[in-house]
Amino acid sequence: MTAIFVTGSGTDVGKTFLSAALIRHWRAAGHTVAAFKPVVSGFDPATPETSDPGVLLAALGRPTEIETISPWRFAAPLSPDMAAAREGRALDFEAIVAFSRRAVGSADRVLIEGVGGVMVPLDERHTVLDWMSALRLPVLLVAGSYLGTISHTLTALRVLVQRNLTIAAIAVSESVAPGATLDETAAAIARFSDLIEVVGVPRLTSEAHRHPAIARIATLIEG
Repeated sequence: MTAIFVTGSGTDVGKTFLSAALIRHWRAAGHTVAAFKPVVSGFDPATPETSDPGVLLAALGRPTEIETISPWRFAAPLSPDMAAAREGRALDFEAIVAFSRRAVGSADRVLIEGVGGVMVPLDERHTVLDWMSALRLPVLLVAGSYLGTISHTLTALRVLVQRNLTIAAIAVSESVAPGATLDETAAAIARFSDLIEVVGVPRLTSEAHRHPAIARIATLIEG
């Protein structure tokens, strides 16, 4: 059994895209796969198929069972603590951790996708970093290739290392926003990544799971 926590250097950097590609890669290799996005904000119940959990479910080849993989869903596209407050609700950190621990043994390959970046608040006291620290799973750090990503990625990497978390790999997902080339960005991050492998992932089609970059990331996760 292999389990991974997918986090990001920020929001909208490609976590769900990479997660879906890994799911399809593992399924094509014959593994049983489970994926979870326990917390999601910016969720529109009228179009669940376009949401992050909807994308993961499509990759899993399952009917839309949003509540099964994403129990905590909020409408506002804000950090979870703010989005919950807009609805008069609050996240239960211990419940999120317990749900995630139960999920870990549910398949040959298990993927838990976080929300936003490493330091996004979940409640008044806990961030995604605390969530990862409680689970102690290896981490896939996803970054973009936009201008400014090098600093954002290395800052995220530093806090993960300070918590003694195992970083399986850094995936640089090519951004639409302008910046250096994907190869230049990945090489710059790799110079400071302390031997953690950095894999550049170009913008890809629905066949992304067949790209060598996805296969390389899967191999690094599997150890």
